[in-house]
Amino acid sequence: MIHLVLHLPEEAILGGPVHMRWMYPFERYLKRLKDYVRNAAKPEGSIAEGYVVDEALTFCSRYFDDVETRFNRPDRNDDGIHPTRQLSVFESQCKPLGKQSYVELDNNARDKAEFYILNNSPELEPYLNEHKQELHVRLREGCYNINEVHRTEFAAWFFEKIYAMHIMQAPEVTTELLSLSSKTNMVVSSYPACIVNGVRFVTHERDVRLRTQNSGVSVPGTGQEMFYGQLQEILEFSYLNGFSVVLFRCKWFKCDSKHMVTENNITSIDINGEAYKDDQFILASQAKQVFYVADPSRGPNWRVVQHVKHRSIWDITDDGLSDIDLLQHNSSSNFTLFVDLGNLQEINLLRRDQDVIWIVQPVTNASRHVTDDSSFLNDADEVELSDEEDESVEEYADEETDAENDIDTEEDDDDRSYHASDSD
Repeated sequence: MIHLVLHLPEEAILGGPVHMRWMYPFERYLKRLKDYVRNAAKPEGSIAEGYVVDEALTFCSRYFDDVETRFNRPDRNDDGIHPTRQLSVFESQCKPLGKQSYVELDNNARDKAEFYILNNSPELEPYLNEHKQELHVRLREGCYNINEVHRTEFAAWFFEKIYAMHIMQAPEVTTELLSLSSKTNMVVSSYPACIVNGVRFVTHERDVRLRTQNSGVSVPGTGQEMFYGQLQEILEFSYLNGFSVVLFRCKWFKCDSKHMVTENNITSIDINGEAYKDDQFILASQAKQVFYVADPSRGPNWRVVQHVKHRSIWDITDDGLSDIDLLQHNSSSNFTLFVDLGNLQEINLLRRDQDVIWIVQPVTNASRHVTDDSSFLNDADEVELSDEEDESVEEYADEETDAENDIDTEEDDDDRSYHASDSD
């Protein structure tokens, strides 16, 4: 058994996800069928009756709209339906869980959070580029860090520009854009847990007291790199007119070659090193959940990163196939499949290098069990039998008659013995 454990990692690497090739779903279904058995004397009938009842109840429950069934029951991690906004950053919402508390942020932390919200709004891309162009004209690039100045001054510049356009009643200034340009409250709401896009997240402070793990987060970078961390706080920033944005403040691990190793599609990371202390915020809608499993082969501070795909959550992309009816489409792919037979028709499949030998095996014994309908003899057909076949049939009929006579004789003997015992 110990030797078997050594081959399990190699099997997982070569075979891929084990749920695609194991037999447990079928074994669980057999267990379900066995539960249908109520009469041990007739298990097959019990299974058939239970299956029919389950199918009937399933069919009827699909038509119940005002009754909670397993088909219309809300998911455990259902975060509800959030209103659609013009600015995508206001769609970063969640379903808060636990007791709500209030946290007062200092000016430095609030400025970083506000700039992250503005910088991650695709609708503000023209304003971000315009401010950078003004900085390139006003400042000399060699003497100032343009990106740092852009990060510290963009929020105030953006508010003055949007407010001036609002005074001039510019049509592009909407209520959401005006609210986003204003400052957030100094006091923000904090929650110990929340549900975002059907996934439950828990802060690390609460997660260490639980048996489950829901504090691991990851976010993709601009290239192929991935950033991993732990969720520290769930903060909700409030704006004017009732708008709000939910941010995650995370502790990010170092992802350099010294603190993160990837071998055989397995990523191990050192959770002792912390990076990006000045850039800890992400939108709640950007977070992807990961799990950290202890890696004893590298040390007590190393963890194996485990990516998961949550149940009933599909990452569907719009690739232009939404108008195609897949049930009526001829193929399941947009690639044209064809087979090139080449000169197959010119190839002679009959071998002529060997002489043909015909083997004829005569039938000597007639079989009592007829398996082919074409060989069955019909009384209406005119079939001529040879003398030898006629004699075989007669002998076979005589044997059948003798056997029936023997059975009748044995039954008569049994009856006589029975009556004799009654007379005694």
